Amino acid sequence: MAIQKRVLCVLGDGFEEIETVTPIDLLRRAGADVVIASANGSFQLEGRSGIHIHADEILAKHSAFEFDMLLLPGGPGVTDLRTDGRAAKLAKEFFDHGKFVAAICAAPLILLDAGILEHIRHTCHSSATSELFSANTEEKVVEDGRVITSRGAGTSLDFSLTLLRRLFSPEKADEIAAAIMA
Repeated sequence: MAIQKRVLCVLGDGFEEIETVTPIDLLRRAGADVVIASANGSFQLEGRSGIHIHADEILAKHSAFEFDMLLLPGGPGVTDLRTDGRAAKLAKEFFDHGKFVAAICAAPLILLDAGILEHIRHTCHSSATSELFSANTEEKVVEDGRVITSRGAGTSLDFSLTLLRRLFSPEKADEIAAAIMA
């Protein structure tokens, strides 16, 4: 019997809905236990476009040992996550323990704060290139070791299928892609 894969998704208000729901949905379809942790102290989170998501829990002390992947969606809420600092600390712990770290849109800025992007190929949203000047914004998804980054809402499906390939297998990603007619 296979051990269930676990993913920690850290959100604050102002998250980008497509970059959040698409990977959570596909990861759950593949059988992952995705835990949505609120960094704003409330179970109710509001996305940039007014869509509300109910968090599974309030962000508490988590260990990379509890999860296989850290998922960081982007959006204007990344600013608050950076100020808070807990997401960067988690990213560093996941990275240091050889776990997957996935960030999309502006969320690679959290990886910058964590100090893990030096010598790591990455991409991001064009709005983040003033700080992430070495980002490759030509590729939709960039994988370097266990760090997976993507450009933004328009690349959410490609990003999500990459997460499935890496966390599960190419076959599982193909199965889910076929099921959703991607």
